[in-house]
Amino acid sequence: MFIFRSGPRWSLRSTALLATTALGVGAVYYALPADGTTLDRDPAQAGPAAIRVDQVGYAIGEAKQAFVMGSEELSRAGYRLVDEHGATVATGQVGSRTGTWNSKYPDVHIVDLSAFNTPGSYRLELTGTAGGSSPTFRIAPAKDLLTPLIEDNVRFFQAQRDGAGVLPDVMHRRPAHLTDRKATVYATPHYNEDGTRLLDEKLTPVGGPIDVSGGWTDAGDFLKFTHTTAYSTADLLLALRTSPHAAGLADEAEQGLAWLDKMWDGRTGTLYAQVGIGAGNDNVRTDHDVWRLPEADDKLDVEPGDPDYLIKYRPVFRANEPGAPISPNLAGRVAAVFALAAQNSAQGDPATATSWLDKAAAVYTRANTEPGAVLVTAFPHNFYPEGSWQDDMEFGATEMSLAARMLGDGRATRWQQQAGHWAKQYIDSDTKGTLGVGDVSALAHADLLTALKADRESGTEVTSADLQGDLRRQLDDGVSRAAKDPFRAGAVYTDFDSVPHTFGLVTTAQIYSKATGDHRYDAFGAQQRGWALGANSWGSTFMIGAGEVYPHCPEHQLANLGGSLDGKGEILRGAVVNGPNAAEKLAELNTFPTMKRCSSNPGTAWTDFDGGKARFLDDVGAWQTVEPSIDFTSTALLAFALSQS
Repeated sequence: MFIFRSGPRWSLRSTALLATTALGVGAVYYALPADGTTLDRDPAQAGPAAIRVDQVGYAIGEAKQAFVMGSEELSRAGYRLVDEHGATVATGQVGSRTGTWNSKYPDVHIVDLSAFNTPGSYRLELTGTAGGSSPTFRIAPAKDLLTPLIEDNVRFFQAQRDGAGVLPDVMHRRPAHLTDRKATVYATPHYNEDGTRLLDEKLTPVGGPIDVSGGWTDAGDFLKFTHTTAYSTADLLLALRTSPHAAGLADEAEQGLAWLDKMWDGRTGTLYAQVGIGAGNDNVRTDHDVWRLPEADDKLDVEPGDPDYLIKYRPVFRANEPGAPISPNLAGRVAAVFALAAQNSAQGDPATATSWLDKAAAVYTRANTEPGAVLVTAFPHNFYPEGSWQDDMEFGATEMSLAARMLGDGRATRWQQQAGHWAKQYIDSDTKGTLGVGDVSALAHADLLTALKADRESGTEVTSADLQGDLRRQLDDGVSRAAKDPFRAGAVYTDFDSVPHTFGLVTTAQIYSKATGDHRYDAFGAQQRGWALGANSWGSTFMIGAGEVYPHCPEHQLANLGGSLDGKGEILRGAVVNGPNAAEKLAELNTFPTMKRCSSNPGTAWTDFDGGKARFLDDVGAWQTVEPSIDFTSTALLAFALSQS
């Protein structure tokens, strides 16, 4: 067995090297950016030029950048923009060289289409010294482009539903994990240092039964975590502010909220952290040891002591002992979700809003903020390593302050002061990051700015300038990386989470401009969205169903066994995958006897487009690049919601 990290998560799966058979996907793909190093040019290896565009399209009035990769002859090439009728509507010269990539595609050049704003569907074609044609893309109002993506993201969450409330018309879902209605609580499990093996001979029951049914499964497996569900639900609730009429969005936000409400026992002061177990031993088989449809777990014929017992009767683990302090990262983000629910119902149902706010306060006040507090994310912790927590506490206090102000609750000022305290602690810390499941500071800063405007910054330890400065710090880090990258990527794509971190930068750029009126990062945000949606070296979008070229073989059990390969043509639409990763991390792929082999390619080896020590592979065993998750997808959804508004 080996440890692998799926996005920010670490998971454990039985594995062996997967021998794949390519399936005919009928898509034409394109290539990726390098690190600015000089490559030896081999004319015999140089391939035809390839054009990379945002395959979803470009919004009217925003920056519009495409890329061409090939040989140095590109410097003398021209282009034409061709509409859906085949008419040439614009021409120009290929722009400056942005860097080098690999020996097959040694040069990357930019094509700037920002001046063209006529709505329609287009292709970009090369002329003169080079030839090639891009996938079709649109130019349209942002809302027309991005609202369908939001609704596709919602569909992915619908596919991830667990329990009795699944939607049969989404990926042929069937009720699953009904035993979660009466689940047993177990003592905190113990693992070896790297989290690969359960050290306990067996788990020890300590409570229950409790109802933890429902919610969403986390990724391509069927585990459920308070950590990721709270982050994803917060994203959906924030997206509702700008996209209240997006089909299904409100219902999915409620799905996450209702499950988190089950995970908090206000009577005993207990927050539950996890349902299911993903790392076991010879006596305890786990979710990651089998490849099956979710409803198969309920059909297992097992007795206590059987190795597969905890696959059917899934264990629940606490984040804290009853009444004891709660890990501050979980306390802060769960409080933020409950407070956002209070905000959403404050006008129409003040009584319900007050109930949500009181729950938020109850969780928040139990946070263990003592120095050296051990953070709880998942069991083992390696599934979701996290170093920061002050950002979560800022998030919780900020959203409670805003909800209290809407309800006329006198605690608003006190919570705003606490939010300012935790914001200052975060800004002064050495664990700062950018938006993603492990860092919510951008979300907290943006709403704290709103609170400070309303209260004129009275009594807080941070100023609006401090918060704006930290948002700029997050964006400037991305801008600096993008300036050195041939495809202007702002995220590090030789590590996990390149795509969700990219969407995190898009979200932060939007948050910053809306909170400050400063639009200096608008073009950067559009550029990053374009990279994730096709303007990268591989010429693939990293959201299933978006554009002409997207992942067809996600490392996802439901998609593999019950959806895209069953002959009915249904895909896991709206799922966002990790995207490119370090080539060395793809040395081993997952395989199971029950896994349907699936490996797509663009008509040539993916390695033709690899560079900068990065690799992308569309293969069901490639969890490193094509496993989707709820936090990946919720970050993209929020980015689209803010961008379309």
